[in-house]
Amino acid sequence: MHRLTLVALGGNALIRQGEAGTLDQQRAHIEESVAPIARVAAAGMPLIITHGNGPVVGQLLLQGELAKAEVPLMPLHIMDAESQGSVGFLLQQALSNHLLIAGIHREVVTVVTRVVVDPADPSFATPTKPVGLFYEQPEAERLARERGWWMAEDSGRGWRRRVPSPVPLRIPEAGVIAGLASRGVVTIAAGGGGVPVVQLEDGTLEGVDAVVDKDLASAILGNQAGAERLVILTSVGAVCLGFGTPAQRTLDRLTASQAEGLLADGEFAPGSMGPKIEAAVAFLRHGGLEVRVGLPEQMDALLAGRAGTVLLPG
Repeated sequence: MHRLTLVALGGNALIRQGEAGTLDQQRAHIEESVAPIARVAAAGMPLIITHGNGPVVGQLLLQGELAKAEVPLMPLHIMDAESQGSVGFLLQQALSNHLLIAGIHREVVTVVTRVVVDPADPSFATPTKPVGLFYEQPEAERLARERGWWMAEDSGRGWRRRVPSPVPLRIPEAGVIAGLASRGVVTIAAGGGGVPVVQLEDGTLEGVDAVVDKDLASAILGNQAGAERLVILTSVGAVCLGFGTPAQRTLDRLTASQAEGLLADGEFAPGSMGPKIEAAVAFLRHGGLEVRVGLPEQMDALLAGRAGTVLLPG
């Protein structure tokens, strides 16, 4: 019997460094990433798919800035929703077409997904996630005054807007997503970490301007939906020690406790593998049975244990 599996696609599945991010480029990368997932879907595995959308949100922010004299500038959480829908559509199209060509009748849907965060999360007081354009310091200071943006220098390249990246707490649509997956529907959800919302005193939810880490949101969704396995597809073939150094060493297997220790030792960079390991540990600590990390094109080998890194409880 197939395990319910949540597959988390990285942002490199859409736009890669140095590219303009045209629609043709996005489609080509999505085709490459989706083909191995389609083979798994064709075999009948229950699947939930999440994805990054950081590059697309960046484009929307740029469009908004360039057109603000003509059209109202939308808040960030609306752009989160827009990018979740557009990227989800491209993935849905590609995956359903692959299945159709293979003669497999299986529905694929995209669910615009919210993620509840704590309004008292420390990241709201000290935003750390860089988004959007680079500015010269005088312009950055003006934007900070006029719009209340948190601006900070970014690695010598200029000043950028920083937004909160709060810890995800729960996914309101998790039950619907789990129900679809249980009926055999391949369900694309929580794109870009979902649309961040906070719960008000009357119980209603309200969007907030933030960007939630996609891998952490994927772990929360996987646990809530009852997924047994989390597969994190990224731009590196496995989890490594000493990444990028002459002493780099690939890890085939890790326990949650070992991964926590390596995280505490600063082994995994905060902007790359760190959040993925955090997500893997969180998923395993809350009922998940295994996490696999590796390249999208090695999906079959990953599931068979012939590639990548497997993380297990313990």
